[in-house]
Amino acid sequence: MSTIGNRTRAQESTAAIERMYITMRHLFNRGFYKPMGVSGETLREALLQLRPEIYGSVAEQKTELHGLVYILDRLPYGIEQCRYINLTSDEGYKNSGFKVIIPPKRRRNCYRIDEEQMNIEITRGRSDIYDILTHLTFLFIESHKIASRIYDEEDKTVLRDWQKLEEAVHKKKLTLTEREVALSHMSNILGRTFEELKAAHKIFQTKEEPDRFLSLIYWLGKMGLSDLTQGKKRTITFSPVLRERLGHHIHGEKWANRIKEELKNHHLLDRPLHIISANMHSVMNTIYARKALGASVKDKNDLELYTLLSQPESDTLRSRVKAYAEKHGMISVNDVSGANIDVQLFDLKKIGDVEINPNFAASEEADIPVLFVMDYAFGEQAYETIDEFLKPFSEKDGVKHYMNIASVSIMGKAGILEGGKGDLMIPSAHIFEGTADNYPFINELCAADFKGHGLKVFEGTMITVLGTSLQNKDILKFFHDSTWNVIGLEMEGAHYQKAVQSASRIRKSISKDVQVRYAYYASDNPLETGSTLASGGLGITGVKPTYLITEKILDQILNNK
Repeated sequence: MSTIGNRTRAQESTAAIERMYITMRHLFNRGFYKPMGVSGETLREALLQLRPEIYGSVAEQKTELHGLVYILDRLPYGIEQCRYINLTSDEGYKNSGFKVIIPPKRRRNCYRIDEEQMNIEITRGRSDIYDILTHLTFLFIESHKIASRIYDEEDKTVLRDWQKLEEAVHKKKLTLTEREVALSHMSNILGRTFEELKAAHKIFQTKEEPDRFLSLIYWLGKMGLSDLTQGKKRTITFSPVLRERLGHHIHGEKWANRIKEELKNHHLLDRPLHIISANMHSVMNTIYARKALGASVKDKNDLELYTLLSQPESDTLRSRVKAYAEKHGMISVNDVSGANIDVQLFDLKKIGDVEINPNFAASEEADIPVLFVMDYAFGEQAYETIDEFLKPFSEKDGVKHYMNIASVSIMGKAGILEGGKGDLMIPSAHIFEGTADNYPFINELCAADFKGHGLKVFEGTMITVLGTSLQNKDILKFFHDSTWNVIGLEMEGAHYQKAVQSASRIRKSISKDVQVRYAYYASDNPLETGSTLASGGLGITGVKPTYLITEKILDQILNNK
């Protein structure tokens, strides 16, 4: 009976996700909607039925604090104060006097137009829109929960708590006693303990705004009250230019053409090219760090060295490594297309006496590979960028150069369904959530490559989800326990493989023998309470798996394995 019940709950959750995405597409085509009005009702109901793990107690009366921390790291500062939120394309705001606001955990340009309006630039495709709308739906649900408690006609004590909070927020500076008094009143409004609120206050606290948490809750309640009592409902709009451009690979095409021009300018266009989707430090550090830092790190093993370079206070060391790398074959290509994906090109003919491959010097010059390391794409953007890059390069005289792609390697963070943070996942196929699309492939990496390093390694299917913030235990448990043999979830794998397969097998713009490598390390386990993405980042735990995967990818590329 329990199996049937769990299966039914998983089916309900899947239907809720489907309703959310259909509704988002409809609202996008419509051009605007009011999240707490009739037009936003379907999104709210679907999110509350789904109850994603990352949003914790969103369906309960108490305020969800961990979820607030998570989404506000990914939304522009001050958005809780805005009645109008306008999603735009890249429409020239970067050349204006508006100050750009970039969320700490998500690279997107945002602009505060006036006291009531926030503009958010969408340059990374539909996944970016889904991500933002999901977070905003959660934010407004929490806002209304606060407002509903304040507006309770029967419980006047909450109204008094609200007035005391308002007085505290309007003071320029609070003493410790005044702050704790305000938090005490907030505990009744939010349905949370004083201890929980003190912990949340510390998380939100900044040097410039030590009482940001009080201000945040005040504005969420204030805007929610305006919705309830004055009919001044918040509105989300999609600019006409955004609706016209979306899906046309405008930013991906600019990005790909810029990289191809760089390859041409450095006479690298005909050399074997190995694409690596990773970060902007692990490949560079693996190749150059020891040589760049010399005797100062002689007594450190590899893990100690990489951990040192990952520390926030190691800016000077990182700068030394980068400067050395750029003198020995690394070309940094900062993004100007709006895709927000920087690139590093490594001309391995110029790495000097870095001891990376003893057989390298004997290679024919034309066969010495070039590494093309691109920063992480976001969801559907992975298809847009790689699909454009794998197309032949057309020069001004009409001559076409087919890209000499030798391999595509993807390293990323993912949610794991068995194991813990830092453990590894080696996929044999990607399933695209919500569709019948599946992408089996021969992965050049396997679990045996990573044995003996103290990390658990899982092999199986990965599911590419439409949004990590929309997953709940019921869906994930079904995928894990069923014959799909799903070991984890991420957002880009199927998009990358779709681009590679269409280029190699259908368009024939690259070799059908192109090698692919996929390896992920666990950023969270959404099946474990307290281990979701909202519980915090990996920190130093991510150093070991990141560099282990990087070393295995480089070993295969450079030693022709």
